Amino acid sequence: MLHGPQPGPVDDDALSAVYPWPDTTGKPYVRAMMVCTLDGAAAGDDGLSGSVSGGADRSVLRAVRRFADVVLVGGGTMKAEGYGPLKARPEDADVRRDAGQAPAPVLAVVSGSLDLPLDPGGFTDSDVTPIVFTTSSADPARVEDVRKRCEVVQLPGEKVDAEQVVQQLHRRGLGRIVCEGGPGLLHQVTESGLLDEADITIAPMLVGTDKTPSTPMVSDPSTMTLQHVLTAEEFLMLRYTRGTGTGTAEPSAPNPRDVTSAPGSDGDDQGAES
Repeated sequence: MLHGPQPGPVDDDALSAVYPWPDTTGKPYVRAMMVCTLDGAAAGDDGLSGSVSGGADRSVLRAVRRFADVVLVGGGTMKAEGYGPLKARPEDADVRRDAGQAPAPVLAVVSGSLDLPLDPGGFTDSDVTPIVFTTSSADPARVEDVRKRCEVVQLPGEKVDAEQVVQQLHRRGLGRIVCEGGPGLLHQVTESGLLDEADITIAPMLVGTDKTPSTPMVSDPSTMTLQHVLTAEEFLMLRYTRGTGTGTAEPSAPNPRDVTSAPGSDGDDQGAES
């Protein structure tokens, strides 16, 4: 159930319409995807966000990825959460082609160590070649190994800088960016003033916070504007944006006022489809 400017039931096919993308010609638009429990935990006992997620939350994740240009993620998070390849959806081919997009989002990975799972069947089998951002001082042997399956971009500095990554992506015409963490990358994106939207799921459980990583305080916190609340399976899915802008919906996406069922609960793994 959607609570917001156009309240009412909404199904999976219509979810992308309530998570619209603005024009990114002049500047990129960065969304952060987050999940936390009632007591503020971002991970369950296994240290993974998937254990505090649910079917409704994963439906929103797929909807946000659906017309994105990029899924941006830290290498450690990608490895721990078991990301699979990003695959094109035939039903989205016409919309993506008309928008000048690739058939599927590009998986962009930030990794200084390049300790990445390169086996067949993993993220490297995405329909669009993944891009791995690392430093100019990265181990040359690992750079060559990763380059066999991915495009590698080496940036100056001792650590990969999120602002440089976003700039590089936008120069390639990849302005619709979904940032899926981990905590260090999300902190960089926020601290650099790059974050335009935060899509936060509140999971209906109390698990404790021992397995939730801590991050530094943001030097200049800012208040965001609540655009809508989705409810399903006792989960709350909150959409916040910086300022008052709400983006522009995809013209071919169904109008949420025309649908009558609640989000589904099919639980695909992270990265299983775009």
